[in-house]
Amino acid sequence: MQNENSIAKFISKSFLVGTTSFLVLCVFLLMILLTLRFQKKINLKVNRSLTGDINKKTIATLGIFDGVHLAHQQILCRIKELSEQLNKESMLISLWPHPRYVLNKDAENLKLISTLDEKLEKIKEYGIDNVLLIPFDKQFASIPFDKFIKKILVDKLQIQHLVVGFNHQFGRNRQGNFENLRTFAEKYGFVIEQLNKAEVNNVGVSSSTIRKNIYEGNIEMANQMLGYIFYIKGKVVHGNKVGRNLGFPTANISIPEIYKIIPADGVYAVEGVIENKKYQGMMNIGTRPTFGDKGVKVIEVNFFNFNQNIYEKEVKLFFHKRVREEKKFASIEELIKQIENDKKQIVDYLTSIKKQK
Repeated sequence: MQNENSIAKFISKSFLVGTTSFLVLCVFLLMILLTLRFQKKINLKVNRSLTGDINKKTIATLGIFDGVHLAHQQILCRIKELSEQLNKESMLISLWPHPRYVLNKDAENLKLISTLDEKLEKIKEYGIDNVLLIPFDKQFASIPFDKFIKKILVDKLQIQHLVVGFNHQFGRNRQGNFENLRTFAEKYGFVIEQLNKAEVNNVGVSSSTIRKNIYEGNIEMANQMLGYIFYIKGKVVHGNKVGRNLGFPTANISIPEIYKIIPADGVYAVEGVIENKKYQGMMNIGTRPTFGDKGVKVIEVNFFNFNQNIYEKEVKLFFHKRVREEKKFASIEELIKQIENDKKQIVDYLTSIKKQK
């Protein structure tokens, strides 16, 4: 436990520097920390309302935590470190559904980096004890920030120590901020702490920036900001056998969550996990314009050296790199030649990154 605390303390201090190298180092050291704890069962308690048995007097943080990216990881490292030092439980206080879906603020264009289940899985990796998912509706949205602090953080949860990220805002119309929290912390007797800005290549890490990169197909930058490889989960469904007829059989993927973000149309280098086995492949996202599919978007994957019946099975797909945009070809022969070139490029790329691990 002493080794774990030392590593956690180093992670927290490293993040305060705010450099890319330390952000990457934190992720590496976190892997060591998790390895040290591999025999310790982590039980994440999830409360989905403000009623019932909720742990009080915790070391807490606030936020949506979409994607659980590097800046979020910084906060989770810190509250876990404090919880162990102070012998208190850690807690993430969040909202569900995403406020923009309730407030109709461009909600139709908002897709999320992680589904709720994916987010909880990622949070559990950091050893967090509790997640409080406050049901978000228009009535809750009307609560002023000062009332939120007094009624929920102080009276209901009795928080001991609150850690927030850079430029954190909350409450009605996002009027609450770190300065407000500091004032109320002094008044009500809890400790407030704000962490420094997390950056990658001098760009601030945020969920909105990562979404923009994913939408634009800039997967490599998104992955750097996430601190892990972006992925989607879906079920293999029947398609119209276009890929098979071209000599490249594909698995058509159906994504159950309509709010899950899907990268820009194009061809990607991917790895898929099916029944705990990993396979390399190439993915196409788009409307297959060469065949005139009239705007029907499909997600299809050709796994290399693979010949199994996987219909109705779940697959987890990790995006490594966008190779090219989707385009319309003058002939089927020209398309096949391009797919062959795509495969060679992707095999070489995935082989190179495998050697680097």
